[in-house]
Amino acid sequence: MGRNRSHALRIFWLGLDMEVGIETSWGTMSAPEDPLTNSQIAELLAIAGDDAEPPLNRAYRRASRKALLWEEEASCLYREGLSLTELPGVGPYLEKIIRGWIEVSPIVGCPPAIRENFLTLTQVRSILGGRPLWSQGVKGDLQMHSVWSDGSSSIQEMAEAGDVRGYEYIAITDHSKGLKIAGGIDEKQLVRQANEIATVNESLRRANRTIRVLRSIEVNLSPDGQVDMDFASLAKLDIVLGCFHSALRKKEDQTERYVAALRNRAIHILGHPRGRIYNFRAGLSADWAKVFAVAAELDKAVEIDSYPDRQDLSLGLLKLARRAGCRISIGTDAHGASQLRFIEFGLACALRAKIDPGRILNFMGRKELLNWATNVKESDRIVSTDSAGIQSLSGFCTVIPDAFRVKDGIYGGGVLQPSSRQSCARSEGKCYDRC
Repeated sequence: MGRNRSHALRIFWLGLDMEVGIETSWGTMSAPEDPLTNSQIAELLAIAGDDAEPPLNRAYRRASRKALLWEEEASCLYREGLSLTELPGVGPYLEKIIRGWIEVSPIVGCPPAIRENFLTLTQVRSILGGRPLWSQGVKGDLQMHSVWSDGSSSIQEMAEAGDVRGYEYIAITDHSKGLKIAGGIDEKQLVRQANEIATVNESLRRANRTIRVLRSIEVNLSPDGQVDMDFASLAKLDIVLGCFHSALRKKEDQTERYVAALRNRAIHILGHPRGRIYNFRAGLSADWAKVFAVAAELDKAVEIDSYPDRQDLSLGLLKLARRAGCRISIGTDAHGASQLRFIEFGLACALRAKIDPGRILNFMGRKELLNWATNVKESDRIVSTDSAGIQSLSGFCTVIPDAFRVKDGIYGGGVLQPSSRQSCARSEGKCYDRC
């Protein structure tokens, strides 16, 4: 059946013919009354994408990602006699494929690491439905992007979307200058953004709205845990989210880079820690118990990035974080106002991992959250003087490291595509190849 893979199923449509092959390592077909879930269909689509030739492989992979966000189970639509083309990413051709899978209901094995432990929207809503009052304690969203970097909505629009959700606050975490491919902003732009945030907050106050916009940033971390912005600028922010965006495919243990990042005095929250992306990148490995222990020691937070393609941290690591006692931050990584709904994914992961709401930043009121951030900042305020007599802060880098520079079309170990920035804008800012 083509490539030498241990996949359970190969289904190809040739006109009206369908060839089905079930390998012995996957067992036999299950009964048709045992319907396939969206999670299983997503895996079958991904497998088919691995085997198909362009451009069909892209259609399979796109549908696999979209399946994470299907609002109804495809098998339910099938049983009700409805067209599966109602589902995002599914056209007439893929509808035939998926119908064939639903009809034979094959056994689907465990996905590989690159697709492991991703919840679908239907699973998320089932989890949250079991504890309907639990998520009502959420006071805000701590990661999102605006038109200042690679988002598609203004700060005002993001604030209004947060207000509709009943939030007390949102944190605008646009990318910093080292991530130029995502429109990262520099220190001068950060000052101008602060003026806009002040204007938005004043308009919210005059309208008697509860919500306020927090000044924040998703600062770029080099592989050795240094930031790419001047400390004096970062120190003026309410919250600083630190994230790795380079050297994300290393196989060896990366514990030290995480420890260095957490000990960096600029950072409050370690964002999307593993750097994983569904069916694109498995992310980094580390001694996570040690990483979380350091976070707990410093009273810093690790993030659940709730973007459906990320879900980072995942369930298993969240359980380790809970045992270590470190704080958890939940951010949608929204790149448009409509994506604030992705908070469901982070909340479901936290609930399933049995994280105490008292350890989740988003359950804090605005005053309590800002007090925590100030305490972290004050406890880390250790200033030193270097040999040139220039005042600096241990763990900070005010010069963009070579790892963040664009040289000969190479960025952070990957090839820059000339149209990447434009494609970001078309997909509400999600530039999966580099971000």
